[in-house]
Amino acid sequence: MTKPTTYTGRFAPSPSGPLHFGSLVAAVASYLDARANQGSWLVRIEDLDPAREPESAAATILEQLADHGMLSDGPVLYQSQRLDAYQSALDYLRSGELCYSCYCSRQQVRAMGSVYDGHCRTAFHPKNKPSAIRLMVEDQSIEFEDLVQGIQAHNLMAETGDFIIRRKDGLFAYQLAVVVDDHFQGISHVIRGYDLLESTPRQIYLQRKLGYRSPIYGHVPVITNELGQKLSKQHFATPLGSQECRSMLHAAVVYLGLEPPANQRKLRVEEQLDWAIQHWDIQAIPRLAAIQQPQQIS
Repeated sequence: MTKPTTYTGRFAPSPSGPLHFGSLVAAVASYLDARANQGSWLVRIEDLDPAREPESAAATILEQLADHGMLSDGPVLYQSQRLDAYQSALDYLRSGELCYSCYCSRQQVRAMGSVYDGHCRTAFHPKNKPSAIRLMVEDQSIEFEDLVQGIQAHNLMAETGDFIIRRKDGLFAYQLAVVVDDHFQGISHVIRGYDLLESTPRQIYLQRKLGYRSPIYGHVPVITNELGQKLSKQHFATPLGSQECRSMLHAAVVYLGLEPPANQRKLRVEEQLDWAIQHWDIQAIPRLAAIQQPQQIS
């Protein structure tokens, strides 16, 4: 893959709730890598599922990022305002007969071993019944070099099967929206959590079908609680507070493989970020899927 001449990174949270320590680690990783490479850093709010998004969550996330010294270099992009772009991409895929309607239930897909077997590619399509839209995949290996996790190779047909790009409820799927927006924003590097590593082959495949250039990817370990669960709203992760910004930022930098002086946690967040940018080494990030958060960060 030819390296891009300019660096544009991004942090793209879903506004299902406030940021927690796990999201902070991902945000800091993307921010530091952009800044250390003299690049720009953008924020995107992936608000495609209104039923799961409290009204104030997006504003809270932006405030939390600002509290930790991270501001977008351009206007914040909201996916809820980009529906026409996703529809255009979907129409393009339809015109090339690269996708099809799917009426299968989640239970049916689970019965397939959670790898979709292409049932609706040739099945009878009932009229006036809600359907998802799936992208047809080919029996080929998608390979890429992850900046953190190393060489990756995935066969979509064997591991996921044809995947959904528009949901049965009419909402555009994450895979389609993120690919369209990464292209639109000129994203050259995507630094994000390990939990999204399995989405990357699907996104690369979709980029190829849409004629887009693929970004360079790096997936950092997710942060887990004492039960081994990824920190999340569902697992009652503690939201970031404005009073703990210095200690939280210091801890995030340590989790990313850097070794700042212990007394640095007392410095302003801007000073901590400056030090981290100067000492940033993405190869220092542990090549792990997950790291457990200690019970106390002080």
